[in-house]
Amino acid sequence: QGGGARYPYPKHVWSPAGGWWTRPSNWASNTAITMAGILAIAYGVWNVSAERETRYVLPDRPIPSMMWAKQFREQSAKKE
Repeated sequence: QGGGARYPYPKHVWSPAGGWWTRPSNWASNTAITMAGILAIAYGVWNVSAERETRYVLPDRPIPSMMWAKQFREQSAKKE
């Protein structure tokens, strides 16, 4: 179950993924940093999307995006 022994490979080949049998010692911190970056970008996209969302036909029942869309937050503030 392991596919056999490791075979000789060319040392001059470069791979963006790290090459053959890579196992960086700091894989956990690399993963944490990457996930933090992905979450920061997703948060920014979420906020821009919520600010720009406009529904021209209003929903006939409550939908989840009504909690964060600027259009509905402003309407609920006017009612109060």
